[in-house]
Amino acid sequence: MTTSLQRPTTGRRLTETRVSVNVEPVTNGVPRSAWMRKSSAATWHRPYATLLLTLDFLAAVTASAVAVVFTPYPTVGFQGWNGSTEPVFYAIAYWALPLTWLLVLWGNGAYDRRYLGIGTDEFKRVVRAFVTVVSIVSVLALMIKTDLSRLAVFTALTVTLILIALTRFLARRALYMMRAKGKAVQRVLLVGSYPEALEVHRAVTRASQAGLIPVGIYLTEGAASVRGISTPVPTFANRDVVSLAADLDADTIAVCGSASAEPGELRRLAWQLEGTGRDLVVAPQLTDIAGPRVHIRPVEGLPLLYVEEPTLAGVSWLVKTVLDRTCALIGLILLSPLLLAIGISIKATSPGPVFFRQPRVGMEGKTFRCWKFRTMYIDAEERQAALMMQNESDGLLFKIKDDPRVTSIGRFLRRTSLDELAQLINVVKGEMSLVGPRPLPAENGDFLGDVRRRLLVRPGITGLWQVSGRSDLSWDDAVRLDLYYVDNWSLTADLQILFRTVAVVLRRKGAY
Repeated sequence: MTTSLQRPTTGRRLTETRVSVNVEPVTNGVPRSAWMRKSSAATWHRPYATLLLTLDFLAAVTASAVAVVFTPYPTVGFQGWNGSTEPVFYAIAYWALPLTWLLVLWGNGAYDRRYLGIGTDEFKRVVRAFVTVVSIVSVLALMIKTDLSRLAVFTALTVTLILIALTRFLARRALYMMRAKGKAVQRVLLVGSYPEALEVHRAVTRASQAGLIPVGIYLTEGAASVRGISTPVPTFANRDVVSLAADLDADTIAVCGSASAEPGELRRLAWQLEGTGRDLVVAPQLTDIAGPRVHIRPVEGLPLLYVEEPTLAGVSWLVKTVLDRTCALIGLILLSPLLLAIGISIKATSPGPVFFRQPRVGMEGKTFRCWKFRTMYIDAEERQAALMMQNESDGLLFKIKDDPRVTSIGRFLRRTSLDELAQLINVVKGEMSLVGPRPLPAENGDFLGDVRRRLLVRPGITGLWQVSGRSDLSWDDAVRLDLYYVDNWSLTADLQILFRTVAVVLRRKGAY
């Protein structure tokens, strides 16, 4: 990455229409007053954080109102200056407590733009703030010996947590809608070799919710190899990275792959970016590894990136197993009227059994029979050979969008995913999980290469690829998402996938 930090020796026209060039001073680490530093070049987070601040305050006020209205004797123990309990209580409930929430949320980084908009860190910080506020209230109540209504306090704090989480979830959905229209995004300049930069480009464009829009690629090597070929964004070479970012109005510089390993160059680039308001992001060659598995431990000024093994055993895995079986059993009991209605409709519309049990490959390669409500005619397997030329799947699964073997009631069950409910039986038996990679047909034999890694966990009723596109995804994308789940599984991720499954089923996208 040596040339990336040098002044340009040869000029290159950026676009045909650009007529002005922004020139920013290169600081090279010269000390400046902290009060004179330029604010972040990315501005999308300012109105968004202000909105969250307002919503959080309103959530705390609403929760206090709920506690006052629905909790008996909430003001016991407070004495105002005139002997009345109400003035002090209402001041605490509607002003002091909400403001405390805002201060604690701010202290826990819940308004930090690095954690807003994507991932679970934002909600983790909200939960930490909840624990902190509970601790503060408990200590103050003990110190001043106030006879608080425990039910009122519990109601106010718990409802606040629920409302803050809900409003932030809705605000995030609104943010995603804006980013789909090209608003509230960060413009990114990718720095590195073309293959490495292209890999990062593909990753960030797949995750449109992240709001990262590549606007250019600065090539640290192999510039001649891309001449004359079509690139997704303009490519540049022999330029100063900081001035190039200014010309492209890029507020983020992402150093990709091996370019981040150049001794001293990354540090000098960070010096040059001081005072410009632009973010520096390092995208190492380590891909598809989630944050909880990655830890940076500095040794004598050298930041070492530690990658932990996936958590496929231990207490968390035991909790997942217990929750799977318990929730599946409760689900079978509660949904029994619906399951009975589905069975009757299948029996009434076509001859044959209610259930279809197909051999599938499960955890550690063990074969089991996967339960599903029958959605096809009984001669479906015999007719498959004649339809092989119409297969729309590029992987191990056989998929046709308008499959003639599907019954009328079967089309409805597939669109609504109700046919999958029978797999709760497999979950109760321990053969499947609520969340995991989809079980593959056993007749495909031994799985080769990376696909075998899917067998490290129990297959699931729903999974990451189902909530990311289902049958609309290519086989390679489905495998990539399943492997990502295997390597980065967590209880939080499972819960997130279950919530996303509800939205996907309601939209009926990719279900056929």
